[in-house]
Amino acid sequence: MRFHLLLCVAPIFAAQTRAEDLVLKIPPVKSSLDVKGRAAGITVWGAVSGGPQGQFKLALTADLSDVRDNIGALLASQLNRSERCGERLSVESATLAPASPAAVLTAHVHYERFACAKAFGREIVRRLVGGNAAVTVKLTPSAGADGISMAPEVLKIDADGSLGELLRSGSLGATVKEKIASGVESSIRKGLDLKSTLPPAVAAAATLRGARFVSGAEGRLWFSVDGEVQISAAQFRSLNWKGLAVENPH
Repeated sequence: MRFHLLLCVAPIFAAQTRAEDLVLKIPPVKSSLDVKGRAAGITVWGAVSGGPQGQFKLALTADLSDVRDNIGALLASQLNRSERCGERLSVESATLAPASPAAVLTAHVHYERFACAKAFGREIVRRLVGGNAAVTVKLTPSAGADGISMAPEVLKIDADGSLGELLRSGSLGATVKEKIASGVESSIRKGLDLKSTLPPAVAAAATLRGARFVSGAEGRLWFSVDGEVQISAAQFRSLNWKGLAVENPH
């Protein structure tokens, strides 16, 4: 049998309930990212629950399936460039798949480098290198006081000749790797904004401790985080956020 602990209705019963029996369920909170004029939706849900010694635990899950489906356009907005006398890079397509706790992103890119020189009073544009490549990067997430971060590791580069060498040893490969990580990281940070997901008192006292990519139901891509909330049992019982009730699941 479930008892809803609303202080305005049952303050005496709420005060007698053990902190470890209290749960605040966070219903789905929706947000979106603008990806080249298209809204990529992110839905976050979770719970804050009591634990031993009055500690409260935070668990949140974000559905990143729409971000995954638009990951090519998201990376293109981060990486694409077209310089007349310089580098031209375009992301043709990309995939993102969980390999819990990490995820693996493969980006298919087209790259060209041009040089310009003047001869006989006219500018000559010369193509130095170019071709197609597939770059596979492992993204390992972590979480802490500063929020969520993403550590990238290049697993594989498929490219021909000089382009392959440029990606493996030059600054281009490092740029692609870092942009891939920052693009995914910034998307998750926006979707898992604690201030818009949690009650203000909980968000102010929450610290993230762990993060991982997860295979969700029906092939969806989920991202889960857990952490702690430094709040007293009395403060937790008094929460009244968007009409939600602190519950005793027993």
